[in-house]
Amino acid sequence: MRSAPSHRVDLNADLGEEVTDDAGLLEVVTSANVACGFHAGDAATMRAVCAEAVRRGVAVGAQVSYLDREHFGRVERDVPADVLREQVAEQVGVLTAIAVAEGGDVAYLKPHGALYHRVAVDEVQAAAVLDGSGTLPVLAMPGSRLLAMATGRGRDGRLEGFPDRGYTADGGLVPRDQPGALVTDARAVAARAVELAGAVDSVCVHGDSPGAVAAARAVRRALEAAGWEVATCWSAD
Repeated sequence: MRSAPSHRVDLNADLGEEVTDDAGLLEVVTSANVACGFHAGDAATMRAVCAEAVRRGVAVGAQVSYLDREHFGRVERDVPADVLREQVAEQVGVLTAIAVAEGGDVAYLKPHGALYHRVAVDEVQAAAVLDGSGTLPVLAMPGSRLLAMATGRGRDGRLEGFPDRGYTADGGLVPRDQPGALVTDARAVAARAVELAGAVDSVCVHGDSPGAVAAARAVRRALEAAGWEVATCWSAD
């Protein structure tokens, strides 16, 4: 696993979820976590996001999820490992085919919602996600079992931070149904992004949050003003 760089930081957002301004975010971010149809999105949405991402030089990541459109992938599921493996493989395969058809490729893997948090602590489900995603590099929070297991398999990984979310004392995220879970003021989000930048490779602005584009722009301005080069962390160099 590569440590966070001293001069460069990635800015990622969740796209293709049909609830935000994808085009607006793609003007700002350097990596796009694209919904693969299981919690949101469809082939047309994936195609539009991939095409614009390729045009702008934005890295495309597969944002895989539990099969749960009703709850936007935010309810934990006890999915058998073999089923989860095939579901992840299906999502990655669909997005990869679309990205390649648009002149790009899938550069990394990032689980969404409840799956993101489950594989941070559950080795069985983390293994299923890894088994279903080939050799893709992984984006996850520091301390995630998914990230540690990917590294153990010789796969690359990047550390992620969330300036628009509240953190618990143990380094996890405050559950969305509890006070302090969401940071909505763009200036506060930007300031937190600068604080996180030295410890992570990529900062995430949630695409489904109100004012996501404004927050992403504020984050990018603040990072650049603080001397950071905002660039994808998935390039070869």
